[in-house]
Amino acid sequence: MMLISYDISDDKLRTQFSKHLKKYGYRIQYSVFAIRNSERVLRLIQAEIETRFAKRFSDADSIMIYEVNEDKIISYGYATHEDDDIIVVT
Repeated sequence: MMLISYDISDDKLRTQFSKHLKKYGYRIQYSVFAIRNSERVLRLIQAEIETRFAKRFSDADSIMIYEVNEDKIISYGYATHEDDDIIVVT
């Protein structure tokens, strides 16, 4: 399993990225997706980040990809926000 977390300041770009990740996995927190991974899926996600999203990042944006052993995950509560898109207005 992979966890992908992101911190993207642009609302439109953040929404596009979250919709992109929904094709491969599910949202477990506002900016964190869980994805059942294979090498092919990981390559697809990385290629899309590099070709479609990275060039639009600001200096404050980041995406982190973690490979996780599902047997070692401890979870409390029901922390899913699959249908929620967050828009921060400053």
